[in-house]
Amino acid sequence: MTDTIEVWIQHDQETHFVGRCRYIAKRHGQSSVFEYADEWLDRADAFALDPANMRFENSPIYTRSKNSALPGAMRDSAPDRWGQLLVKRAFRKAGEERSLSEIDYLLAINDETRIGALRYRREGQETFDHEIGRYRVPPLLRLPVLVDAAFAVQANTETAEDLKLLLNEGTPLGGARPKSAVVDNDGRLAIAKFPKNDDDRSIPHGEVLAMKLAAEAGINVAEARLQNVAGRPVALITRFDREGNRRIPFLSAMSLLGLSDGDTATYTDIAELIRMYSSEPSTDLKELWRRIVFNVLVGNLDDHLRNHAFLYDRHGKWRLSPAYDLNPAPMADKVRELTTWISDEGPQASLDLARAAAPYFALTEHRAETIIDEVAATVGGWRRIAKRIGMTTADISVYETAIVGW
Repeated sequence: MTDTIEVWIQHDQETHFVGRCRYIAKRHGQSSVFEYADEWLDRADAFALDPANMRFENSPIYTRSKNSALPGAMRDSAPDRWGQLLVKRAFRKAGEERSLSEIDYLLAINDETRIGALRYRREGQETFDHEIGRYRVPPLLRLPVLVDAAFAVQANTETAEDLKLLLNEGTPLGGARPKSAVVDNDGRLAIAKFPKNDDDRSIPHGEVLAMKLAAEAGINVAEARLQNVAGRPVALITRFDREGNRRIPFLSAMSLLGLSDGDTATYTDIAELIRMYSSEPSTDLKELWRRIVFNVLVGNLDDHLRNHAFLYDRHGKWRLSPAYDLNPAPMADKVRELTTWISDEGPQASLDLARAAAPYFALTEHRAETIIDEVAATVGGWRRIAKRIGMTTADISVYETAIVGW
């Protein structure tokens, strides 16, 4: 099976044709070839979709791996596990029994809420909207309907309308947990993250706690707050890849490193990306090291490479994005090892390993200790924030096993 799609990008409030991606699926694997369009290469303000792996030149870019045959910049805007589940069920309810390709999943995501600035359509089509429903992004007052639809999917009792609603407002950012896009009361696009049927604690409370702690600890973090929806907590995370109607190009660290799901790298590897591609490398290096310290202290151990990202800036470079997907992991859930190692010295969530790696992040020993003290002082007051956001006593007891030393 061969499928060709056009790749476009919203840049400076206009949508430009960037190139074509030809996707080939065979019995024993899949591959793709992407080529930039001449009109994009000829633009004075054009840029590479991925400066490391999709270089800005007139030559084919081939991609083939056991996990994905899409170039990383495109894969980042495709649905993750929750979105893929919705797509599978929506196609099945529509009578489609065939195996779905990466292109099917990619095109099933709502164009308006897709992460980043890339837009897609099949050759010959004139719209970026696709077949699975035509919903608009719902306002917050629609949250009860969205939460009910997400619970129905988890119970395997969803209707076709539930799937259309969730799928068209879904976003790939955030992994396996149920979520939806919403328009916040101030008109900004946000992600609503829902509880799951089998949660043994309030995951939304834990994430918002971590996000608010990170902000107080001097970390550039996405805005987060809680919303009570008929007695169920929902975490609302403001999208950082939008400025009004402007879409901002997005690249995960995984993609910029040329890696796939399941591959490993270190924070020092991400530091090298910052040195090569950031317009403010010193600022971003220190910011990333502060996040390491924070992750160690709050037990944010699911810090995989999709949970680190870069945004294209107005200087033609890539800046470290705001932090997101911060979730303290109680002792009973996971040993204290980071998914992305600090360095090659080991996986331990250890301040000593962070100290040893500090020179990679343009930090003196004195400045590193100052940052540790600043973050530790903030994290030490976590119970105050937990109570302020309405975390129950039972959940506080669980999360205190994640947040060490306090």
